[in-house]
Amino acid sequence: MGPSFHEGHSSTMTIVSTAYEKTGRQMQKRRTREALVSAARALVAEGEAPTVERAAAAAGISRTTAYRYFTNQHSLLAAAHPETTLLSMLPGELPEDAEGRLNQVAATFIDQIAKTEPQQRTMLRLSLSDPAQRGELPLRQGRAIGWFTEALAPLKDELSPTEIHQLALAIRSAIGIEARVWLTDIGGLSSSEIAALQGWIARSLLRAAQEESPPSSRRKPRRGVGGG
Repeated sequence: MGPSFHEGHSSTMTIVSTAYEKTGRQMQKRRTREALVSAARALVAEGEAPTVERAAAAAGISRTTAYRYFTNQHSLLAAAHPETTLLSMLPGELPEDAEGRLNQVAATFIDQIAKTEPQQRTMLRLSLSDPAQRGELPLRQGRAIGWFTEALAPLKDELSPTEIHQLALAIRSAIGIEARVWLTDIGGLSSSEIAALQGWIARSLLRAAQEESPPSSRRKPRRGVGGG
């Protein structure tokens, strides 16, 4: 059984429907929204940062109608991001040990980034291009930290919450899109080689933390933060 898409985890950003979508012909409105999101994802995969107008034109939907679903570009990009609706990366049948759980989450995370690499690269570029709006983009919402923190929950008797958070940060920094770009473009590794190396890095970081606590941080973990 794969990752779950259920409620109950506060570690992710959810898609918020507009008031317009909650009234009247909801099935038709859902199809319209899906068409806009699908068009936006296709444009992002091509390296674009589509505006609401651009996605509407690609989907064959009027600009006026599109703005009833997405009031601005950032709300559209948030909905189009590949990970938006994923609430947990743990499988239905959970391993009891932290390493087993981390293996599951890391493998799913690495595979998802590989499958959506063009979109991920575009989101990375956008997150670096406009400092004033970085925090609004999905990649900068920190959702992956929540997924890894959830996987590391069995360590609660060995590490403090701050140390678990630091470990989650270390894992995310090593296996996210940023590392993948470097390993692909500079390291020259294939996708399968990257997956094997990043999985090994995640396990190595976990084992290192069990031997020696991660360095402390003055910054307290934020509640409800999940990960890009």
